[in-house]
Amino acid sequence: MLPGPTRATTEFVRGTAAVEAARSVDVGCVRISERHLTADPPTAEQIAAATADINAAIDEAASIVDLSGIATVVGLAGSITTITAQALDLTAYEPDRIHLAKLSPEAHRESALALLHATTTERAALGYMHPGRVDVIGAGALVWHEVLGRVLESSPDAQVVTSEHDILDGIALSCAE
Repeated sequence: MLPGPTRATTEFVRGTAAVEAARSVDVGCVRISERHLTADPPTAEQIAAATADINAAIDEAASIVDLSGIATVVGLAGSITTITAQALDLTAYEPDRIHLAKLSPEAHRESALALLHATTTERAALGYMHPGRVDVIGAGALVWHEVLGRVLESSPDAQVVTSEHDILDGIALSCAE
């Protein structure tokens, strides 16, 4: 399974050697930030509204992409790699340490909440934080937190792996084959 928040959407893809099911939902980090998380840091009310929006989108995705029986969740792209850097307690962005990092879902969820509740000033001071992600990482972190929570409800033994590669890399590879 490959969910990962992007600027526009969150993609759910299930499969091994081939795609078995896929669904894109409209809860990317920019959209959730613009729709809900406008305070710095976001208020409890804003987080609750964003969470409801995210969970409705996960419900939509789960109607097509079965979340049960998942052995490994592969998180990819900027929000997930940033959350992984937080979980690894990095002082700078280190792609070699982030790529294929295997951390518990709980470590990802705790790091996601830390980023969600940080101010933009606190986020900007993190050595691994890309400047363009400072304002939106809270939303991306909340999406990832909720996605992992929902996967764990149906697949409690699921593990998490982070990929530096994104969905476009997979599309390019499949076209090249």
